[in-house]
Amino acid sequence: MTVRPEHAVQRPVARVVVDVSLAHLDRVFDYLVPAELAEVAVPGVRVRVRFAGRLVNGFVVERAEASEHTGRLASLHKVVSPQPVLVPAVHALARAVADHYAGTEPDVLRLAVPPRHARAEAGDPGSLGALSAAPERPATGTWSRYPHGPALLDAVHGGSDARAVWTALPGPTWPSEIAGLVLTALAGGRGALVVLPDHRDVERLDAALTDLAGTGQHVVLAADDGPAERYRRWLAALRGTRRAVIGTRAAMFAPVRDLGLVFVWDDGDDLHAEPRAPYPHVRTVLAMRSRLEGAALVVGGLSRTAEGAALVRSGWAKSVASTREVVRRVAPAVRASGDDGDDRDGPDGARARLPTLAWRTAAQGLERGPVLVQVPRAGYLPGLACATCRAPARCPVCGGPLGSPSGGATPSCRWCGVVAIAWACPLCEGRRLRATAVGSSRTAEELGRAFPRVPVRTSGSGTVLAGVGPEPALVVSTPGAEPVAEGGYAAALLLDGWALLSRPDLRAAEEALRRWVAAAALVRPGPEGGRVVVLADAGHAAVQALVRWDPATFADRELAERTELHLPPDTRLVSLTGDAAGLARFLAGAQLPKTAEVLGPVAGPGDQEQFLVRARRGSARAVVAALRGAAGVRSAHKEAGTLRVQVDPTEIG
Repeated sequence: MTVRPEHAVQRPVARVVVDVSLAHLDRVFDYLVPAELAEVAVPGVRVRVRFAGRLVNGFVVERAEASEHTGRLASLHKVVSPQPVLVPAVHALARAVADHYAGTEPDVLRLAVPPRHARAEAGDPGSLGALSAAPERPATGTWSRYPHGPALLDAVHGGSDARAVWTALPGPTWPSEIAGLVLTALAGGRGALVVLPDHRDVERLDAALTDLAGTGQHVVLAADDGPAERYRRWLAALRGTRRAVIGTRAAMFAPVRDLGLVFVWDDGDDLHAEPRAPYPHVRTVLAMRSRLEGAALVVGGLSRTAEGAALVRSGWAKSVASTREVVRRVAPAVRASGDDGDDRDGPDGARARLPTLAWRTAAQGLERGPVLVQVPRAGYLPGLACATCRAPARCPVCGGPLGSPSGGATPSCRWCGVVAIAWACPLCEGRRLRATAVGSSRTAEELGRAFPRVPVRTSGSGTVLAGVGPEPALVVSTPGAEPVAEGGYAAALLLDGWALLSRPDLRAAEEALRRWVAAAALVRPGPEGGRVVVLADAGHAAVQALVRWDPATFADRELAERTELHLPPDTRLVSLTGDAAGLARFLAGAQLPKTAEVLGPVAGPGDQEQFLVRARRGSARAVVAALRGAAGVRSAHKEAGTLRVQVDPTEIG
């Protein structure tokens, strides 16, 4: 390495992470710092560098006195902005995430550091308002309902790296409980980060934090803020003008100063899984932050995942849950009504839709307030079959499923949209169709006829209601779109439980319970008349867990069964998707440990194939490292085609 006079005298070498996602180039590269950039090319700034003959973006991560590179070094082209945006803690986290998920650091940094907006960067750092003084430690409040709740608050206030899996009690108190935990961390002089699944959850926590401490302590990061506003708020965390950050998935990398608490709410929600490479999950990323930054970690939710149960079983985290006595006092009364042998009641379409128990529960609930009706599917009639032979009705053009978008509408394909005007069953030549699934729109129509004097409101993919009033109404919602009712719902009906339980997915039962618990938690306590009816097999373990309101025990059972079958989270899975020839070459070149098990191939999307690589926890790191190495070789050889490597996929058929 030769340093010329036109370069910086002190620490003339800048180590740069270059924004190139090729796996064999996933490392830092050395560049010389021109003298005129010596003061601004500091670690963390964005730069432009020449790489493989073209200008690309990058981040300076270190300045050094010398380089191990023996050839000639290129110089930095320019510093994009003097604002350091890649702080050391986030850089270390990005590297750890890339290694864990067999990805590249540039891919992670695209998720971690938002695009620059010069106007927001040059604006007043205090434009969100001045940072308020550290709050006083809040009272224990409703955390006293959990035997280990006060101890968790003490640990967070004292700056401990305590780790907990919290099963929250039903009712409207969880936002204020999270807010109390955040303010406890701030009162102890540390920062806090909370990641929630969607904007409605964020809004509820934002309101709770504002009620407790005003607007001067936290900032909200959400995708729907718009890029400029989101960058302005992100800078507030970076510059320390806000000490707490709450937001959706992208906030998991927020540069919170002196981080003392990381919190993920409802970790089973699939919105926590990043759909872009390397596909990190919020729960895993925050667990890494807890370890790297010495912060407390809380995995909270109304339900509990098998992954949460595994953290408790391993001793890495402690369980925080309430006693059965308190649960019985605050949870609604839940009953199951199976679809077999239960008399049907009610007029019109509702006669075939609601068993007697559900019908009476709805009618009695409407005398006291709103009634929630959860329907697994959106639309009108999303599933159709031949009325003669019961074979699923398929599109004659693309083979997709047929459905009906509204009453009286001609069935059409849900994939390509072709209207099936003269459909005939290819098996029996029948021309009549029957419904195999009823959507939320059809359910609302049937209930409207059954209860003609009661308003019917819908909440789903088209329009999601934030809340409803305390007056009697039927609120038909798809899972995850349930609005909060003022004073709580008088009753809830959880329809078509079989549709959730019969999904061909490893997590089907866990996900069904999570969705049921989320809806039922909006209902008034049982001693106050709150009633829930779930239409599903009363003997199913998930249904029994809902009836007993015991998601923690169900998660333990799920974990035990998966452990016996060598399934996640006891083992780790890596999904490999691509063309058959490319996958064969990739696996042949991957030096997998002998303990790794390769399953497949099976048909993937389009004409692709899919393999699963299974590894026990002890050899998982070696398996991921071998796959990263094979990806690097494939990248260096510039092999054609696409290959998707996904570690710990959330959907496992």
